[in-house]
Amino acid sequence: MRRKENRMVIAFSATAEAAAMDEACRKDNMPGRLIPLPTVISAGCGFAWSAPADRGEELLQYMEEKGLSYEKAGIYFI
Repeated sequence: MRRKENRMVIAFSATAEAAAMDEACRKDNMPGRLIPLPTVISAGCGFAWSAPADRGEELLQYMEEKGLSYEKAGIYFI
């Protein structure tokens, strides 16, 4: 089991959005990975992107530049 820590969590309203994020981030070597949506967050599709908390602003800017959509984002202790 992973140790809990503050993470940037980006939740998606559709599975296609989560898949697009995964594909883009792998291609461009961005930090993070897809995870099941933590129970402390309610959002559409059940998947979220988890990355180090200190890379959150960078990821949101990256998503804007790439035209990637998300439902909500924030720092969570997961």
